[in-house]
Amino acid sequence: MIGIIGSGNVGANTAFFLAEKGVDDVMLYDIRKGTAKGKALDMMEAAPIRGYRTQISGTDRPEDVLGCDIIIITAGAVRKPGMTRDALFWENKKIIDVYASKITGSDTKVIIVTEPVDFLTTVFARISGLPANQIMGIGGVLDATRLRFLIAEELKVSTENVSAQVIGRHMDDMIILKDYCSVSGISLDNFLSSDRMEEIFEKTRQAGNLIVDLARLAGAYYGPSAVVAEVAEAICHDTGRLLSVSHVLSGVFEISDVALSLPCVINKTGISRVIQPRLKDSQIKTLKKSADLIAKTIKEAD
Repeated sequence: MIGIIGSGNVGANTAFFLAEKGVDDVMLYDIRKGTAKGKALDMMEAAPIRGYRTQISGTDRPEDVLGCDIIIITAGAVRKPGMTRDALFWENKKIIDVYASKITGSDTKVIIVTEPVDFLTTVFARISGLPANQIMGIGGVLDATRLRFLIAEELKVSTENVSAQVIGRHMDDMIILKDYCSVSGISLDNFLSSDRMEEIFEKTRQAGNLIVDLARLAGAYYGPSAVVAEVAEAICHDTGRLLSVSHVLSGVFEISDVALSLPCVINKTGISRVIQPRLKDSQIKTLKKSADLIAKTIKEAD
């Protein structure tokens, strides 16, 4: 069973994607009474047309989802136009503080979606008694998904043929690994000039901001929901997918006790292995600077 805390746009769409993929049964919870039950019923009434057999249920009791095998946290405030992800930290930290102390199942896997994801993944890991490899946030994998779309759109190729890796903080200082981006194994250098590549990389850095500015009312949710469903599927089905997820580092690039995205092998144990990419000195410096900023902000909040 997969439990989702927060039945807003991201939570509800995640449940729908999980159902369509046939990953596992889903239980939604929301602090607003009736919201989770109503959305679950709505999605189940679509099942005869969409053809999924996954059971989606809703509850008004948080304890009903706390014992699930996988718990996805989507609850929290969302960005408004002109607002940075970091600005949400102080408000959404309160939510993470509450659930980090309540999720105690020794084998539970937790996926953080609430923004700012790297900050809150760090906070959750510090409060929770769960092993670090069972706690992960969507960050780099969402950025890489957006980059794959932009590359495919530029080259007029299928997104399935595009591979990309993005690491670091889910913010403007994300690190796009050009050497790890390709189209059916062929380097981007064979398709794009350096200037055009940098333009696409900058679009990737600003992709979330653009969605907020265009939509005016809320942040992105289809993309994040699709990504978290992909991560949950890798855990449930023990697929061994290589995905760049935010997790607390333990000495990688001399960074510890702070969550940043790096490529990880995801299976039924959670993060089974962390892949350390080859980085330039400037990229390592950026990674450390991001880690220092996260550590400083959390220290100020304690």
